Amino acid sequence: MLDASVVPPSEREDTIRRALWKSFSRVDIDHHTSQESTAARMALGTVGPMKVCSAQGTPVSLRRTARLAREDHEPAVFLGLQVTGTNLVGQHGRQCLVGPGSLVVFESTAPYTLRFDQSFGYLSLRIPREALALPQRMLRKATAVTLGPGNPTARLAFTYFSQLANSEELRAGTYAESVIVPSVELLRAVVASQLGNFGPGRATSDEMLGLRIAQYLGAHFADPGLSAPRIAAAHDISVRHLYNVLSRSGISLGDWIRTRRLAECKRELAGPSGRLSTIASIGRRWGFIDATHFSKTFKQAYGISPRAWRELHHPTPSRR
Repeated sequence: MLDASVVPPSEREDTIRRALWKSFSRVDIDHHTSQESTAARMALGTVGPMKVCSAQGTPVSLRRTARLAREDHEPAVFLGLQVTGTNLVGQHGRQCLVGPGSLVVFESTAPYTLRFDQSFGYLSLRIPREALALPQRMLRKATAVTLGPGNPTARLAFTYFSQLANSEELRAGTYAESVIVPSVELLRAVVASQLGNFGPGRATSDEMLGLRIAQYLGAHFADPGLSAPRIAAAHDISVRHLYNVLSRSGISLGDWIRTRRLAECKRELAGPSGRLSTIASIGRRWGFIDATHFSKTFKQAYGISPRAWRELHHPTPSRR
């Protein structure tokens, strides 16, 4: 939590910039008020791989330059929720005005601007680009477009992500792990539903194919027999075409499947039923047939063994 009002006026701009750069996103900041009038309150946190920023402040502009965009080594998609005030968002040569109750998405790896011309309340989530698994051209069509109350899926998403950003309970421990997948799926649904309203500019067949493949992966990633040939056959395309579509979506197939499987194992090990099954059986349930391989992969990903992770959340009762 950062409250700039407790910082001397001469240090506020630098304090706000450092907090954003270190914990959320590197942007140039231009405050529209004097040093004495500049105010900002920010809460920064995480939900699994997603970063969350809740902010209230005085008029300000944020600008991601081409240089800062090129230096981003963790491609991500930002989801912005306008709570109060307005936000003029620009990216890819397009601008949109986002008002209270509306959403907007934009990318971290391309220049963008956010302009708040009045005091505002704003929530933002930073979601790894690979986790969203949307074709690049499809995502680009949805950036800097107001996702407003006229879209029922966007209305649902606004309520859901508002609660997620403001609830410490949902962002903690087991609960955080359980909301990652539905959060990503809901944002993907918002983008897909918005593209359906674009008329002649709607998504190409390859972009919709990418969305169907992503949905197929989400439904079958726990199957040990899931493979590139099987996925390609399910969509009547060649394996080469499959990899081309996935590449445009920013997905590395093996990494994506492994990451999703590990996340589910991590969630289950820490959850209420974590002690009711063996570690090996939990691994098998999510596609890891070899228990030794599962333990090694889990530790490489999280820096802790599955057994130690479970023990952390379900300590063994001490014996007299």
